[in-house]
Amino acid sequence: MNSTSTPVPREPLATVPLRDIRIDDPWFNRYIRLVNEVILPYQWAALNDAVPGAEPSHAVHNMRLAAGLESGEYGGPVFQDSDAMKWLEAVGYSLAVTPNPELEAQADSLIELIAQAQQPDGYFNSYFTVVAPHARWKNLTDAHELYVAGHLIEAAIAYYDGTGKRRLLDVAIRFADLIDRVFGPAEEQLPGYPGHQEIELALVKLWRTTGERRYLDLARFFIDERGREPNYFTTEKAAPDWYELYPGTRRSPTETAYFQAHLPVREQRTAVGHAVRATYMYAAMADIAAADGDQGLLDAAKRLWQDVAERQMYITGGIGQSGHLERFTTAYDLPNDANYSETCASIGLALFSRRLGNIERDSRYHDVVERALFNGIVSGLQLDGRRFFYVNPMSIWPANCLPHTMRRHVKPERQPWFGCACCPPNIARTLAGLGEYLYGVDRETGRIYIHQLIGNRATVRLATHSVEIGLEAALSEHGRVALRVASPEPVSLAIRIPGWADAGTLAGPRENGYLLLDLEAGEHQLNYEIPLPPELVLPHPEVRALQGRYAVMRGPLVYCLEEVDNGPELEALRIDDAAVLRNPTGKASADDRAPACLTVDDPVLGRYTRIRLPGWRAAAPADVPLYRPLRSGDETAAERYRPTATWWVPYALWCHRAPGEMLVWIRE
Repeated sequence: MNSTSTPVPREPLATVPLRDIRIDDPWFNRYIRLVNEVILPYQWAALNDAVPGAEPSHAVHNMRLAAGLESGEYGGPVFQDSDAMKWLEAVGYSLAVTPNPELEAQADSLIELIAQAQQPDGYFNSYFTVVAPHARWKNLTDAHELYVAGHLIEAAIAYYDGTGKRRLLDVAIRFADLIDRVFGPAEEQLPGYPGHQEIELALVKLWRTTGERRYLDLARFFIDERGREPNYFTTEKAAPDWYELYPGTRRSPTETAYFQAHLPVREQRTAVGHAVRATYMYAAMADIAAADGDQGLLDAAKRLWQDVAERQMYITGGIGQSGHLERFTTAYDLPNDANYSETCASIGLALFSRRLGNIERDSRYHDVVERALFNGIVSGLQLDGRRFFYVNPMSIWPANCLPHTMRRHVKPERQPWFGCACCPPNIARTLAGLGEYLYGVDRETGRIYIHQLIGNRATVRLATHSVEIGLEAALSEHGRVALRVASPEPVSLAIRIPGWADAGTLAGPRENGYLLLDLEAGEHQLNYEIPLPPELVLPHPEVRALQGRYAVMRGPLVYCLEEVDNGPELEALRIDDAAVLRNPTGKASADDRAPACLTVDDPVLGRYTRIRLPGWRAAAPADVPLYRPLRSGDETAAERYRPTATWWVPYALWCHRAPGEMLVWIRE
């Protein structure tokens, strides 16, 4: 533990177990329902290469090779095992809430396969067992061994919590014990750390599950060793037995910043490198800081969060601006049509933000969680549960998504699977575990924090009694909130006031963005309303790509224009901001161009609120040259633009009705 004179972190708020929460929310029901009914069965088929027309996964096949049950060649990336582990984690979360014998049997069969593929010393990794058994731990930079191990451990804990079965947990413990013997500060150990962070999060969870302190110490070792000189990634590549996973990489220098290994983590002040790796590491930093009371490590995590959330985050909660190497770039560099914004990166940001929020009791962290959950994460999933976005752009012109260009990574439609399919099972585990984002419990004071206004019923178990909570909310449609609380003893609540809102009609003292309520024993019904007008959002003046543009939000939802509603050439549209400000409520009007919020029942999208805003469309004269000078007597602005209504839908729902252009930021 670092010595420090500043106060050490408080114990973080505890999450409410998934088995004690039932989500019932108009926005998220459409996704939650899919998990058991469609997503997990579909992904099981994909992992078994049984989805016609989809890229093969090879994941189960590879494990059968490692177990000696099949012959053939390994397929897919070196980290392909991790897709199956995330699927198992999602199953564990799902079974904690909803029993499903068929799904449990599938998971048990996969767990038996993993146990058979585990090596006698506890090692598990299909690639290195099948392809390169001589090269274990010989390329931590590129080979993802510890990343796969982390996802195995997380899956094992989720399945144990969801079912009570220890089979996979015992496999994970054996593997973790091996890793603990291999890595560490002793002379006979390797002073290395993962190229793709993940195991640090998993080891903290394993410590909490087993009570074995050495797992937390190993997580801390991986964090503390990272970025020290001599840099491990540089020295391991110089070793004669270094395993060159990708031909030619030995000759090229290692860009340590890409792996967040350019400096010790406490000295890092800006988010750099691969966005998913970064957020997984930052989340682990927060976990370890809270576990050990390490204020210095927590301060570093908070600095990095601030850089991400205030200078490098898209309005949807997307992060990772560059399609090249899926990475952060620089402050306020937020391009619209070539950004990466990987679905996994938004999930990583939500994991990180939730942890800081539970340590700091500060609503702004959960504001970012909300932004990602309602927008940048679920946008990666088709409402049929069978197609996925890896990349989530702010603007798309399908004809311009060409191979061998800066937009080659942008897909105009969701895909049935990917050769590198980290995002689909990551979405599954996030939706299956959504309940973990809703509440926090201060074990010392007994105060219950309501982080997200997502409809649910929950039993919150305190030290001496349980509190029953029913929350009715539909922020995708209206701002009416109904909160029912039943407790045999007095209860203290802290209700998050979203950053886009005020407290509405519910009054009381506030602390760090939470409304505080102290209720007597008994049953209580609290009804209040948060206004949900459509709002025009301005970018920071240093975001060059967005100057002269507005985004549209309503409550937590980011909205976008689609070609199916507005016709092609969305960039030709402008917004009439004065008219929007004159009618800020968005209530329906007889004027078909006036601002309005209209709730509709769509055969594809289901029930949702669409927004109508007045604007103009550019009307260029026919047969004009590509470029022409402006002359006195040319057509006036009124002649160049004709009035029109612009129609907006939630960003998460784009590209469901028809492929085509999409635009989040419209010109003034």
